[in-house]
Amino acid sequence: MQTTSEETTIYKVVVNHEEQYSIWPADRENSPGWRDAGKNGLKSECLEYIKAVWTDMRPLSLRKKMEESSQEN
Repeated sequence: MQTTSEETTIYKVVVNHEEQYSIWPADRENSPGWRDAGKNGLKSECLEYIKAVWTDMRPLSLRKKMEESSQEN
């Protein structure tokens, strides 16, 4: 059985200012607006990490706006 590069590539979990998560190859420089979330590993490990921590898919700005709106009522 051949090993694909996806099975051996080490990824890192990154997060942006809206608290949205993604994975990138660990050796890749972060794009502007993205920072390391502190998890590196195989693709499956990084995706499991994201699944555990990213429980609310709404962008941070939307969550804040909805919270402000509910406090006004």
